[in-house]
Amino acid sequence: MTTRRAVVPIVILNDRNGDLQTPHGADAADDPMEDTVTESRSKAEPTFPMNAWYAAAYDVELKRELLPRTICGRKLVFYRRADDGIVALEDACWHRLLPLSKGRLEGDDVVCGYHGLVFNPDGRCVSMPSQETINPSACVRRYPVVERHRFAWVWMGDPALADPATIPDMHWNHDPAWAGDGRLIPVKCDYRLVLDNLMDLTHETFVHASSIGNRAVAEAPFDTTHNDRFVTVTRWMRDIEPPPFWAKQLGKPGRVDRWQIIRFEAPCTITIDVGVAPTGTGAPEGDRSQGVNGFVLNTITPETDRTCHYFWAFCRNYRLGEQKLTTDLREGVTRIFGEDDAPRGSAFVRLGLSDGDTSPFRGGWQAGLRWDQVVAGRPDSAFSIGLHQGWLSKKYRANIRDTGAAPGKAESGLEITYSDTIGRLTVQPDLQFVHHPGGERGRKTAIVAGMRFTIDLD
Repeated sequence: MTTRRAVVPIVILNDRNGDLQTPHGADAADDPMEDTVTESRSKAEPTFPMNAWYAAAYDVELKRELLPRTICGRKLVFYRRADDGIVALEDACWHRLLPLSKGRLEGDDVVCGYHGLVFNPDGRCVSMPSQETINPSACVRRYPVVERHRFAWVWMGDPALADPATIPDMHWNHDPAWAGDGRLIPVKCDYRLVLDNLMDLTHETFVHASSIGNRAVAEAPFDTTHNDRFVTVTRWMRDIEPPPFWAKQLGKPGRVDRWQIIRFEAPCTITIDVGVAPTGTGAPEGDRSQGVNGFVLNTITPETDRTCHYFWAFCRNYRLGEQKLTTDLREGVTRIFGEDDAPRGSAFVRLGLSDGDTSPFRGGWQAGLRWDQVVAGRPDSAFSIGLHQGWLSKKYRANIRDTGAAPGKAESGLEITYSDTIGRLTVQPDLQFVHHPGGERGRKTAIVAGMRFTIDLD
């Protein structure tokens, strides 16, 4: 059998016209949301096009309350009107730029939590306390938004180009012939790295060997095709042993024919047609009736140049009425994604110097190991262990001598730290074993336990 390999190009072009679109018909310099992307623009153009539809939220996330979310470097606020329609506004009050998401809903209007300006669903200010005449420029940008396929899709660029017909096709997510569910995963990387991971599934052999991977994924040939809208990678694995996940779904003994048909739709949506059928029952020729079929739906929305929102769902066309199976599959796929988030280790070395006037140390070093994502499903969890040594300044040592002690020249120790972020709160407990040479009793040892709390007020 001849193996055909092909490079799958994913080229995301920046749309300059969409990127330069400003609210209120103002110049870019007057755009209150421009500040959120000015720094990245000064370094490089954004890596994502603005004239595109992006998934902003799952349907169940949107309620009669304000939901803040950053899309393509811009801060937005979403909510449902009384008629269940969705509103997307820039999350910055016209007056003092306080996030509108810190305010409240009053009917279908948003009331700013700072000075009480009221904005209607079109972004127009309709009430300004202590003002009989409302400044006609008092408005915030409204973004086109459409609810489809269980997602709220927002258009970040030129509103005149927002054609709902170009929303990515993910109809399996609400088609009655299919059943499924999914989740949103915050990911700390450029959205294109997630696309790369999904377009090249050979990693299943090595990362997901206990669930959906086996040697056949890495060894089977594949074909790549493309047109003006899609890039498609088709891989058939014939007459193989099914991996554990698919063996359980099929519920039949014996070897199988397995398929993976990956379809990329620019800029950031990938649907994967997957399944298995008993070998020889005709699946490669088009008859999948003896097998089980699923679709893995993925759309990855840039949050910033370095972070993204990963929306996914797994849908199936078998045992449609079993809600327990839907829930079990959602949790099972979540665990499979967790295998991609296995703890990642790294080493660190830090050096520092000080003038010795504002710090008890004139310098020091720290070295150790750090592991990220140490708790499944907690992308911000981290554990580190390290050694440190600090050289005491002459001024600090002189102050100690004034007390009658005889200090040494350096302090050393071992530090163990865990950290995690819950919403806007970062919690960091640590334990230190500190050794301080000198003094009347020679080397002194102390055990110090601490807890640090950091609140993100942005």
